[in-house]
Amino acid sequence: MFIHSMYIIYHLVLPDKTGVDLKTIKMSMNPFCEIALEEAIRIKEKKIANEVVAISIGPKASQESLRTALAMGADRAIHINCDLKSDQELQPLAVAKLFKALSTKEKPDLFILGKQSIDGDNCQTGQMLAALLDWPQSTFANMVSISPDKSLVVDRETDSGSEQIKLTLPAVITSDLRLNEPRYATLPNIMKVSTFINIQISSFVSPLYLIIIRTLISLLLRLKRKPSRPSHPRILE
Repeated sequence: MFIHSMYIIYHLVLPDKTGVDLKTIKMSMNPFCEIALEEAIRIKEKKIANEVVAISIGPKASQESLRTALAMGADRAIHINCDLKSDQELQPLAVAKLFKALSTKEKPDLFILGKQSIDGDNCQTGQMLAALLDWPQSTFANMVSISPDKSLVVDRETDSGSEQIKLTLPAVITSDLRLNEPRYATLPNIMKVSTFINIQISSFVSPLYLIIIRTLISLLLRLKRKPSRPSHPRILE
């Protein structure tokens, strides 16, 4: 499961127009990834899965989202530490390649990702990961059920309605908004993970591999703020 995004209340564009100033921004879990995490926890609560592992890629600040995942019910958290700009250089193909590399070590049966991040809105990582792994996939899932024979039945959103797909494990799923309603992390759990170190810093990714994923598929040329909306006269009743 992939966890990395941000909420920006007020965009602070850098003076050179090359991006957003992230220094004063508090990172938070991507809403679609929060739904994916909730679904993974529910699958474990049904005694179908043995372990839920949350993954985040980025700078040290990414560990805050991982601590939230642990407080919600994840068993372990893995932080792939890298200095790539999360809003520009850490593009979907790079994320998918890192997940593939991680899968060779963790041997997961199921990847559940948010269908898209709310910063880039690319909606590509899950599909690329499935292609790199050569695993079956179902995107935009709004219902997931797993049978004892390790097959998945997924209802997914489409432009014309919904469709039902049957997959065999291992597989990749991306979550839609209607899949579930994530739980709140309880205060005792939040306090527990604030001091308990259960985040593994991944060292399996070599510097050479990080150089390879720096190859950008797209390049941000210029960023500018949206023009302010003109004020309108107020009508008092």
